[in-house]
Amino acid sequence: MALKKYKPITAGTRWRIGNAYAEVTTNVPEKSLVEKKSGTGGRNAQGRRAMRYIGGGNKKMYRQIDFKRNKKNIEATVATIEYDPNRTAFIALLNYADGEKRYILAPAGLQVGAKVISADDAAPELGNALQMKFMPLGTIIHNIEMQPGQGGKLVRSAGASAQLTNKEEKYAVIKMPSGELRKLLINCYATVGVVSNSDHSLEMAGKAGRNRWKGIRPRNRGVAMNPVDHPMGGGEGRASGGHPRSRTGKYAKGEITRTRGKGSDKMIIQRRNGKKLSNK
Repeated sequence: MALKKYKPITAGTRWRIGNAYAEVTTNVPEKSLVEKKSGTGGRNAQGRRAMRYIGGGNKKMYRQIDFKRNKKNIEATVATIEYDPNRTAFIALLNYADGEKRYILAPAGLQVGAKVISADDAAPELGNALQMKFMPLGTIIHNIEMQPGQGGKLVRSAGASAQLTNKEEKYAVIKMPSGELRKLLINCYATVGVVSNSDHSLEMAGKAGRNRWKGIRPRNRGVAMNPVDHPMGGGEGRASGGHPRSRTGKYAKGEITRTRGKGSDKMIIQRRNGKKLSNK
């Protein structure tokens, strides 16, 4: 991936680091695979504001992505690599041999004209989807299912990848991007490769207006509010507000947020902080 650093012609371009979109081959999506996407402005079904700092932004069409990769044993050719406004990764348009078209998450290095397939006996090559029990140890994967046939749920953001480290009877041991080691059913599907657009985290907006285009409204600090509005509000002068916490009083730093006794805890071998769970 290539980044583009802008000359400081204006205040907005002084700190701007954007994407050069060197991998993207077209800016026109496949018409049959897009659908209308409406925004909520942060409002719930009653019309009341449920999430703050959401609203406005450019209109977007949703691209239907094939996370399940359930079109088995039919080879497909990569037609285009495209930008998707709904996710950080790029997407690839596949033309299947029977004429059907589908979008998938584009792995890094996937080129137009490449052949990919989803099958149990597929080679563990870039862009192919197969069950983890047929992959060699050490394979780099993404778009991983948590339950067979459910569709990929894990490791889907730009530059993310996991590694198949071990196989234990009906489980595969995966090293997640966070460093966590966890078990998943070995007959779950995953796609070989690293998710594209790995330099996404290095981009810089350069100005507040770019966030407004994304539908993100200005976020005001809790310490600038009154005591009635936030636990960190009030005080004489520029008071720090004590320990950082949320509007509901939950501490923002150092507190465990994962549900205790969660059912999938038994699938975790080692947490991302290196600690092994007590039930292991």
